[in-house]
Amino acid sequence: MYGTDIKASRFFPRIVNQQAFTRLTGYLQEGRIRYGGQSDEKERFISPTILDEVKPDAAVMRDEIFGPILPILTFNDIREVTDFINAREKPLAWYYFGPDHTGRELLGQTTSGGGCINDTLMHIATDRLPFGGVGNSGMGKYHGFDSFLAFSNRRSVVSTLTWIDLPVKYAPFRFFNYIKRIL
Repeated sequence: MYGTDIKASRFFPRIVNQQAFTRLTGYLQEGRIRYGGQSDEKERFISPTILDEVKPDAAVMRDEIFGPILPILTFNDIREVTDFINAREKPLAWYYFGPDHTGRELLGQTTSGGGCINDTLMHIATDRLPFGGVGNSGMGKYHGFDSFLAFSNRRSVVSTLTWIDLPVKYAPFRFFNYIKRIL
């Protein structure tokens, strides 16, 4: 997709700033690089990288990465996976690769901002689906109608008639039970 020399591709993005570049290249020390791992500080380039043998408490597993690094953890039992996810802050995104029924089972037992089964990022690219976080990943959603809601102030306003002031809203609330039955 990016040609034989990904670094030369004008379509492959660079890291947004030096601080992010330093943070991301630091993650490369937290596991065994199975693929990629090349970086160029001057160009703020980091190649797509698969990082294996990562410790569960490593920074790359605690932070939201926002870069081309995919840490891999291996589990022997599905319960280990749900326990691992649920013991931590809710992730911005959740990606699962494997049988669809297992992915749906995991999805039902965990919480995240959004996610994909056997794909990545497509939940962001689809403007008809809301995207956003939950918990420490942020609150609220955007895309399509959800963007309208996110950037709107839905305000409740009650306008009371002035020509009548019903006594049911004042103590001792004598007729309140009648009003409840009507409603």
